Amino acid sequence: MITKMNHVSVFVLNQDSAYEFYVNKLGFKVHTDAPVGPDVRWLTVCPPEQPDLEISLMPITEGMMFTKETAEQMRNLVKKGTFGFGVFECNDIYATYEELKKKGVVFTKEPKEEFYAIEALFKDDSGNWFSLGQKK
Repeated sequence: MITKMNHVSVFVLNQDSAYEFYVNKLGFKVHTDAPVGPDVRWLTVCPPEQPDLEISLMPITEGMMFTKETAEQMRNLVKKGTFGFGVFECNDIYATYEELKKKGVVFTKEPKEEFYAIEALFKDDSGNWFSLGQKK
């Protein structure tokens, strides 16, 4: 029986700017930052209160996973916001929303009460979009 998930990938256009976004803007902690080849590293971050879930910031590069053509297609799809849906939780969405806005996080939806939670939507620096929610 599967008991939990411990890694998930988010495809990013540039690992250095993704590091800046996830660590310095969202406040995530670096779990692993290790070189795995020329100009590629295994970079995982995690929310401070959830260290057992590592988010792998995966560069879209030609090589192991992608052909040159597929990598180009993936980069275009990520830029368009096609991938990257995820839901993050916080205790005070209004304060978190203001804090992240001041740090330059781009929101596509201000906090709004929905039937499931109070929710705001934002994008990372690659174009991936996320929900930020506060449970009712």
